[in-house]
Amino acid sequence: MQHNTPRRQLGGELVIPVLAIGFTLYFFSTIWNSPWTAQVSTFFIGGVLLLVCGIFILRCVLWLREGTGTLGFGNLFSRGDFTTGRIGLFVTTIGFCLFIDSLGFTLTTFLFLSISMIILSKGKRPGFITLVSALMALGGWAVFILAFDTRFPRGWFEMTMKAVLSNG
Repeated sequence: MQHNTPRRQLGGELVIPVLAIGFTLYFFSTIWNSPWTAQVSTFFIGGVLLLVCGIFILRCVLWLREGTGTLGFGNLFSRGDFTTGRIGLFVTTIGFCLFIDSLGFTLTTFLFLSISMIILSKGKRPGFITLVSALMALGGWAVFILAFDTRFPRGWFEMTMKAVLSNG
């Protein structure tokens, strides 16, 4: 007896890796005149991202050759998007992009991490998630803004910390 298992629709699964590859290549093209530390970290992180995307695309090619996958997009949107938090994560990401210039890197990163992790954990342990998000955002501020003085957007938090540290 043969079982007809539905073939995996890979088109929808390939959207994010293809966009990630495009973004990474664009990002590589923008850092040529940046300090060497930014170039090294960009190429390291971008290289890892390209490697992971490449491995996934290779797996997809193998699934297509085996006949266990198709390039369909039927799984791109589903009812599960609401229950898994996928739409919430999408809205949170758009919010991050819209508010980073006005709120600054640190506060926007804190809000993004907090909301994203609360969505992914389905609301469990919000206090712990808030603490972890705060530590990660502060770590990002310490490394990227305080130590490397990158051109990340400065907001209320960054301006306040600059004033506190300069008048110490």
